[in-house]
Amino acid sequence: MKNFFRLFFLWAGILPVFMFFTSCHPEKEEIITKRIQYDVNIKSPNPNYDWWIQNLVGPQREKLVKIILAGALSGKVNVYDYFFQPLNKMAVARILSDTLAIKIREPYPPYTEKDSLVISHIGINDILKLRFLETWRINTRTLQFTKVVNGIAPVARRIDAEGKIRWQPLFWIIPNSKTAEELQQIN
Repeated sequence: MKNFFRLFFLWAGILPVFMFFTSCHPEKEEIITKRIQYDVNIKSPNPNYDWWIQNLVGPQREKLVKIILAGALSGKVNVYDYFFQPLNKMAVARILSDTLAIKIREPYPPYTEKDSLVISHIGINDILKLRFLETWRINTRTLQFTKVVNGIAPVARRIDAEGKIRWQPLFWIIPNSKTAEELQQIN
């Protein structure tokens, strides 16, 4: 019983000191970077990966892309070009309609070449990546990492005139709480 009281009084003395020191140190959050940009695959580039690696399941991916496109086409969200110039919903519609000028050779003599326009529309199945513009912070005491999304750009897979795949960021969607000017000032 004597040992119990010693242990009790020892903890009764240590516990308030411990609480004092842990509560007196405010959370210290440091900015790692004010601006970082990177692409995230939303459809796996490798069918041999597990389903959740670099992938959103089809219905969720389609729903997310539909939400992004509907918001941009409705004019209800802030949409900007790649250089943060504002876009209206008509400009967004033009971006989603890709026009390619190509020369087509006729299959019969005299095999003349003709200029042709190929108009293709960017659909939800073409958007396989999202580009994020973020600010990163870390709590130096707990190592908790915080990301603030400053912008999202859908990135479409396109095939150029030579048949090569290229990735085209379409536009930026900026949360309503931020302006393009604020984003340009982030260093």
